[in-house]
Amino acid sequence: MKVSIITVCYNRKATIKQSINSVLDQDYPNIEYIIIDGNSSDGTQSIIETYSNKIAHYISEPDKGMYDAINKGLKLATGDIIGLMHSDDTFYDSSVVSKIVNTFLMSSNADAVYGDGIYVTNDAEEKIIRNRIGGQYNFEKLKSGWLPLHPTVYIKKSIIEKYGYYSLDFKIASDTEFLLRYLFKHKINIVYMNEYVVKMKMGGLSTDYKRVFHVLSEDYKIYKYHNLSAFKAVFQKKFLALTQYLK
Repeated sequence: MKVSIITVCYNRKATIKQSINSVLDQDYPNIEYIIIDGNSSDGTQSIIETYSNKIAHYISEPDKGMYDAINKGLKLATGDIIGLMHSDDTFYDSSVVSKIVNTFLMSSNADAVYGDGIYVTNDAEEKIIRNRIGGQYNFEKLKSGWLPLHPTVYIKKSIIEKYGYYSLDFKIASDTEFLLRYLFKHKINIVYMNEYVVKMKMGGLSTDYKRVFHVLSEDYKIYKYHNLSAFKAVFQKKFLALTQYLK
């Protein structure tokens, strides 16, 4: 089973090397690695180019934002299953992709697999700030603001081709719309893997506290678009996140 992993980045000189090595260090042998750079100007491109012989596809050009870049990667991907590795993040350990593939193989009807993640401080110590346990999937939980942690979700390419790419109508929360479209609207079969998948550095696009209100606004519009109780879902989603920080 071939696995495509997509990293999109823009001016991530400080973190891109760690993310790339995290992918290359995986013990699973059949990985297609794709990097889409938004024409970085801080030296990110030079770092990526040192790995050129280990990257299947590399594009560096202006784009319309993160989700446009992800879509470019999806269109290039040829793997049986596809996942993301954000340029501020790393895999939890070197066996993660092997565990994801094994979960797909053991659950033959799975359209997607997801797991757990941790948010860590943006320094060498990587102290845990938030423990994001996905838990077993339940369709009803979607109505209460629950969603699997986006970077832990791996989806069959055939499903992505069937239900479409990321919407460019949202700048910071299109992953919410993407997951609701797949899980709530199309009811794909998603399987929980009780394993940590990613370590996420605080300060990325979706974890920057300055962007919280922007996220809330887009989330509200997305839940409303999918005919869910938007205020309730957004409130419960943020309340759940708060309890995870407190823990």
